[in-house]
Amino acid sequence: MQKLFVDFVPEGKIELNEEQSRHIAKSLRMRVGDMLTLTCGDGNDYGCIIDEIDAGQVILSVCYQQANNSEPSVKVTLLQGVPKGDKMEDIIQKCTELGISAIKPVLTHRAVSRPDEKSARKKQTRYQKIALEAAQQSGRGIIPEVCEMQSLKKAIENDTSELKILFYEGGGEPLTSLINKDIHSVSIYIGPEGGFEQNEVEMIKDNGGVIATLGSRILRTQTAPVAALTAIMLLTGNLE
Repeated sequence: MQKLFVDFVPEGKIELNEEQSRHIAKSLRMRVGDMLTLTCGDGNDYGCIIDEIDAGQVILSVCYQQANNSEPSVKVTLLQGVPKGDKMEDIIQKCTELGISAIKPVLTHRAVSRPDEKSARKKQTRYQKIALEAAQQSGRGIIPEVCEMQSLKKAIENDTSELKILFYEGGGEPLTSLINKDIHSVSIYIGPEGGFEQNEVEMIKDNGGVIATLGSRILRTQTAPVAALTAIMLLTGNLE
């Protein structure tokens, strides 16, 4: 069933905004009497029926409420070295589908892409929209936050996750020895195309980070977070 995120779900009737109404009427070609699901990040899904519909406005009636069961038991934050081109868009989309909780683009020494403040804000707006669309498509209960671009040092200092994992081409611990179903929060560090410098690796380790491996093959920067997140979700029982 189609899912949409809204700011809140009132009792009785709800009017969708113009963009959502246009999407329902024009793109999805839904009709009066069709059902869809609303969620506002409160842990519940709300089944709604379309009462009125046109290109500019859709009015729904809330029919039932049920707990959302699509969110994983572990909160995973991705600290991603800023890659070139549109790779970050693919990372955000796929990781949102897989259950990421937050994504923090970080500037590292070897990052080639270094947008100025204005460009970074524009990119963040674009990234958050991608997260929204992916969350709706995959039936998520929340929209993962795509944070503002920040330095690796600042991101490390603000990292309060229970487990911090640096994936490094130099090898490390297997995920099976680090992850279990009792883990509640994990941060994963992925470098840009050129990887992390040694002093950056040491900085993460000094803040409690553990070096881990994703196998003997070197993965691309846009492949590594998807592989890591999939493995974490499997090991924590969130792909059963």
